[in-house]
Amino acid sequence: MDEATKKKVEETVLEILRGSDMDSVTEYKVRSAAADRLGIDLSAPDRKRFVRGVVEGYLTSLSSQEVEEEQPQQQGGAGEEAKGDEEEEEEEEEEEAEGGARKREYDDNGDLILCRLSSKRRVTLSEFKGRTLVSIREFYMKDGKELPTSKGISMTVEQWEAFRNAVPAIEDAIKKLDDSD
Repeated sequence: MDEATKKKVEETVLEILRGSDMDSVTEYKVRSAAADRLGIDLSAPDRKRFVRGVVEGYLTSLSSQEVEEEQPQQQGGAGEEAKGDEEEEEEEEEEEAEGGARKREYDDNGDLILCRLSSKRRVTLSEFKGRTLVSIREFYMKDGKELPTSKGISMTVEQWEAFRNAVPAIEDAIKKLDDSD
């Protein structure tokens, strides 16, 4: 995308976000609405990443504003507020140095990598035809890019929740098998 198009997309996405209910809006809905308003295709991986960056930036600014609004109520005078900010920044720097704050990682398709299970397997969060999917899949390298294999599974959020709820029973079954050895 050229810079003029990026600027239009960013302005449109921000306008849509400002008028949306943050409890029900999704990145897919925002991207689709922006594509409709602008009459351009935003489904390509690089365009998805761009829209995702704008959405995340907006959400980060919202959470920063909420924190700033709460701080004056929690702290006393202006001197104390400045001191609190400095201490907070130091704590954040320490967390980052210790690896506490993880930067989000995306693959070449713009899917969020939630977890790397091994060098070839990972868990990703993606959208396909308007549905959020949790995928556990093997990948291989080709021409310097990681590409998915057919070895894996993609689950809708509902299927993921059912699986997650079954984990304690699975763990119990594994423990019983281990105890019988």
